[in-house]
Amino acid sequence: MKIASLEDDLDQARRIQQVLTTAGYACTSYHQGRDLLAALRTEAFDLVLLDWHLPDIDGDDVVRWLRTNIGARIPVIFLTNRSSEDDLVEGLRAGADDYIVKPMRPLELLARVAALLRRSQLAEPADEAFEVARYRVDPASRAIQLDGVPIALAPKEFELALLFFRNLNRLMSRDVLAECVWNREIPATSRTLDTHLSNIRQKLQLRPQHGVRLTSSYALGYRLELFSPSEEGQGSPA
Repeated sequence: MKIASLEDDLDQARRIQQVLTTAGYACTSYHQGRDLLAALRTEAFDLVLLDWHLPDIDGDDVVRWLRTNIGARIPVIFLTNRSSEDDLVEGLRAGADDYIVKPMRPLELLARVAALLRRSQLAEPADEAFEVARYRVDPASRAIQLDGVPIALAPKEFELALLFFRNLNRLMSRDVLAECVWNREIPATSRTLDTHLSNIRQKLQLRPQHGVRLTSSYALGYRLELFSPSEEGQGSPA
């Protein structure tokens, strides 16, 4: 797996590269945004780690360029000193998949990297049915079953549910959900997204006893998580 790391602090860059290479990844370190952008034009990477503040181009502008020119296939993690909710929302809106607040903890970094790589590499073919916990999802027939029982969903409810099932454990912002399902921004005052989230949670019975739970991360977004009894009490339901 090839990882690109953009970090202008040389000591921090060396530490990140050492942690990743020791874990078996091929990590190329870049210290300026323009150098990473040049590499992305000619090389294929499986994941990108981005610092936020850089000498030439800020990390959020780098990820916007990446999403516009390469698309959504490459997972992006922000590794940043910024920890306010507004800053993190801004990073996710720019197109990042996840974030890690500095100081960097090696085990957390490796866990986040492994989770995103696993999801991107094991993405289901477009029309192939797959199973998550006690659910069977069939994109071709636009059907979802719980314990073999079909669940009736409206078209946008199905698309939203499919997005969550295909991106299990991935934090997705409201903007990403709106763009993927409705192909447009949804005003913050609109209840469209909230209504659809409530509907799929109730209709699909996204509850711990069925092996999943839909959680919210304050203003950052939503995750559909696999659930085990030992985790009871963690997370906030959407």
